[in-house]
Amino acid sequence: MWWETKRIYLDYASSTLPLKEAISAMREVEGLIGNSGGIHTEAVKAKEVLEDARDKVALELGAKSREVVFTSGLTEAINLAVLGFARHLAKSDLAKAWLSRTWPNLMETHWIVSSIEHSAVLESFAEIERLGGTVTHIDPDERGIFSVETVLRAIRPETVFISIGWANNEIGVVQPIRDISRAVKEKNPKIVFHSDAGQAPLYLSPQVHTLGVDLMSFGSNKLYGPHGVGALYVGTNVELAPIILGGGQERGLRSGTENVALAAGFAKAFEIVGRERKEESVRLEGLRGEFARELAALVPAVIFNTDLKRSLPHILNISIPGIQSEYIALSLDRHGIAVSTKSACAEGGAKQSHVVAVLGGEPWRAENTLRFSLGRDTTEKELSKTASILAKILMRSV
Repeated sequence: MWWETKRIYLDYASSTLPLKEAISAMREVEGLIGNSGGIHTEAVKAKEVLEDARDKVALELGAKSREVVFTSGLTEAINLAVLGFARHLAKSDLAKAWLSRTWPNLMETHWIVSSIEHSAVLESFAEIERLGGTVTHIDPDERGIFSVETVLRAIRPETVFISIGWANNEIGVVQPIRDISRAVKEKNPKIVFHSDAGQAPLYLSPQVHTLGVDLMSFGSNKLYGPHGVGALYVGTNVELAPIILGGGQERGLRSGTENVALAAGFAKAFEIVGRERKEESVRLEGLRGEFARELAALVPAVIFNTDLKRSLPHILNISIPGIQSEYIALSLDRHGIAVSTKSACAEGGAKQSHVVAVLGGEPWRAENTLRFSLGRDTTEKELSKTASILAKILMRSV
């Protein structure tokens, strides 16, 4: 590809290039004409390939195959987890079990979400509020980490659902999901616990039962698989209602003819990154550490928003005073380097990262963020060049 030879790509947290093996897996089955829901030979073959992909994803999760639901991507998986549970709760007798009475929409239900989630999660909870539910947004500490106590303090008798991402997509911080989920279940085993996994499985073993989650969402494009496919782990103790209606595919939870080729590519990529997880984590942690040291030497005013000891090994989020992050990102782009600002436009034109804002500090810290995210093709030479070019750009912008 053109950018592989001419450009430096440091935005792997946004999206990854599908592995050659994943592309090969898709090509092997792209000629299948059968609809996996049919009964003729072609349909049965498509169904076999689809279920083989499901088995492989389930194996990586330490889950049962029937607990894996394929979706169109991470966003849909998140929506199905949050809104699918809301829809089930609002129309089922389970509502009565919570408060011994029914309620219109989701009134008198309480939901908890991390304030530093991806917009797909936050917007899903905004919809919960529009439907009548009460939502509490909880903040992490100055490192971006949630303590068990913080989560437990937010729980009420009417709390039904909690969502905390496993690793943050902007600053990379990893949450103690296992400890949090265990404490939540001890306090109230009825509460459903969801976690957005994002790119965490690249570097952390996603054994869902060990983590103690009821629901966990995944996106293939974050894991070196094809775009346009994802998965939701749905524990057997959780009931959801579909948010896409139709033919009742995916155990009735996600209607629409499954894309067999994408599922096969996703499964192959997941399998490979799982095999290489430990070795690649060590490599990237070393590269990121050296890159951080170079940046600190070349740009003394830099602030590191990523806690290098408690984060995924491939993300480094920084803030620099006196800059416009969009200008710096575009300047790097002109030098052939792709990075992300991850800033969000707020009312009135103010721009800041809602994640970094929660960490505290002067307003410029959240406004002047740059995120560098490393990947399989990242080299020490590329990072050294990036640090040098960034320093030169900053000198000219002063």
